[in-house]
Amino acid sequence: MSTPNPRADAVTQLLMDWSAGDQEALNQLMPLVYRELRRLAHQHLNRENPGRTLQTTDLVHEAYLRLVDQKRTRWQNRAHFYGVAAQLMRRILVDRARHRRRAKRGGGVAMVSLDETAVVVPQPKVDMIAFDEALTRLARLDQRKARIVELRYFGGLSVAESAELLKISAVTVMRDWKTAKAWLHRELSDES
Repeated sequence: MSTPNPRADAVTQLLMDWSAGDQEALNQLMPLVYRELRRLAHQHLNRENPGRTLQTTDLVHEAYLRLVDQKRTRWQNRAHFYGVAAQLMRRILVDRARHRRRAKRGGGVAMVSLDETAVVVPQPKVDMIAFDEALTRLARLDQRKARIVELRYFGGLSVAESAELLKISAVTVMRDWKTAKAWLHRELSDES
């Protein structure tokens, strides 16, 4: 049996209080989650080309603004919160990549490195927009597998945290994770 994590419990309680309308809970929550949000943002930005203009702090602040705008979200726990934060960071990065593509008339596509722990691809970098489109196609075929990729790759959640959030077993998460990586590998390889 795992020992309780007081910090995780405090984050979960503050999220629930915030969901119930307690704005002071939000003020107390942000210092507790800020470091993890910075880690997630830094991880995402390190996968992009070095010429990017978005900094870690900028991505965290933009994600924060979108998170506090989540008025109807009923937070379940900290994993749910980080899962939503990961989705928002993905959208921000994809939107910026699309904007850069339009601004350069099709050139200068934002590149994201997909390391061994994420999606196994033969190229060291992959087009963020192509990755997003492939993930969207995967979601049409299997929503759960796409959600697992979002949680693990963009959210940095562990297998156990992903399983808890999705209310499935860790074995199912691992099986779907492996299948999703192979499917994305094939899709991204076909596009290049």
